Amino acid sequence: MTIQRSHLQRLTVLSALGLALSGCGDDSKGDTDNVTTNPTGIASNITLTGGDETEGMTTVTPPTTTGMKFDLPPDDSSASSCGTDQACNLLDVLFVIDNSGTMGEEQTNLAANFPYLIDKLRNVKDENDMPVNANINIMVTTTDFGHPLCSPFEKPDYDPAKGAPINTACVDRLPRFTGLGANPAVIEQACTNGCKGSVVPEDPFINFQLDQNNILNADPNGGDPVAQALSCIGPQGIDGCGMEAPLETMLQALDPNKPWNQGAKPFLRDGAVLAIIVMTDEAECSVKDYKYFDPQLASDPMFNQYWEDTPGQPGVKDEPTSAVCFNAGVSCVDANADGVYESCMSEDKGVLQPLSRYIGYLKTNLVEQQKKDVIMLGILGVPKVTAHNEAPPFQPTAGGVFDLVYRVWNQGDILMGDTDTPAQKEYDFGIGPGCTDQATGQAIPNTRVIDVCQSLDQPDENKVRCCIESICDDDFSDAINCLAGILRETLELPG
Repeated sequence: MTIQRSHLQRLTVLSALGLALSGCGDDSKGDTDNVTTNPTGIASNITLTGGDETEGMTTVTPPTTTGMKFDLPPDDSSASSCGTDQACNLLDVLFVIDNSGTMGEEQTNLAANFPYLIDKLRNVKDENDMPVNANINIMVTTTDFGHPLCSPFEKPDYDPAKGAPINTACVDRLPRFTGLGANPAVIEQACTNGCKGSVVPEDPFINFQLDQNNILNADPNGGDPVAQALSCIGPQGIDGCGMEAPLETMLQALDPNKPWNQGAKPFLRDGAVLAIIVMTDEAECSVKDYKYFDPQLASDPMFNQYWEDTPGQPGVKDEPTSAVCFNAGVSCVDANADGVYESCMSEDKGVLQPLSRYIGYLKTNLVEQQKKDVIMLGILGVPKVTAHNEAPPFQPTAGGVFDLVYRVWNQGDILMGDTDTPAQKEYDFGIGPGCTDQATGQAIPNTRVIDVCQSLDQPDENKVRCCIESICDDDFSDAINCLAGILRETLELPG
């Protein structure tokens, strides 16, 4: 739950005061200079400029969403969504799962729905109600790209995934399900409820079609081996960074030059439909300039402008918190100063990576130039959906983003057992909860992921390509139904 992380983040940031920032950590992990911040071939006009040795900062020239150059020319037949008979029913599914300290209940809920998801994927039919029998890849990664405020507190055996696939069984990494701090949460059931052994794919990701699959160690009496494997590699744990960067880790996972996207069996395949599932309970925080999170710059109004005032001390900014992620990526209007914002929208303020970096790759490169169908399911901090279309693609029609209200925290938001004040919550997160449930916890609106998701819709052609559901739900079957409903419109019967 969000109420647990707020205390931990305060401890983390307070302990980080006075530490010199060095990229995203030490030489062994979390160093942004040692990762592909610009996936070659994604957008040739993204350039990297290393910061000086003391700061280790990396700046990125924002891409535009036009005039990009990519690896595959737009008229390459191999890039067509149906360039060959085989390509018509290829599906690549990428999970980006928040592995920070508040995600135990949510991962438990998601894992309970994995068998249902696999059943839905196996039984997708085309628009003529014919079985597609898709050839499906499923890859899982985390939201952790590393962050200088997190790296000092990483466990010795932990490295941020930075978009790399997780293909080990969660029962073999149970320490991941113990959080950070002096009295950490332990939620091993997020793994053990569904994973009964080391059932894993022999590749970096799952692949299956009909009775063929790449699964190792499946229990012959344990049901669908693919569902067994996803139940084991899907849960990610709760000891990752609380500065979640789902858009950047998504981009890194889709980098065509990464090892898992190359060779004879790549995850990202030409002509395949791409489905991206993002699950996170906080604001998006893919950082462009880490100086805005540097505790040593607390007195510099240039870099502390997105920090919240210390509770009870107006005008005093003593440390950065997760509020920077929201404040530096979203602008809101509260014309009558009643604490309820009339509007909030994503804005590039030079702190976080611009959304054009992600929309440019997904929409301009993949959809427009490579003619690939790209769909996204966001399980995010929005109110629970109250109604869905009764016909495919079963998208939300009421509740959810339609009822999302941006506002400050108030006393009614504080859950039972939480000792924080609304002022402390505002200090921690910069915005009030997008959804609240006593059992599943609370979640912050994720405006940036919502905007990227909705950019994929094609209203001129009446095509839904984005589903957004509430992470405060205790059952994600409606979200899976929406994903399957869109696939009905995108996957095709070979021949």
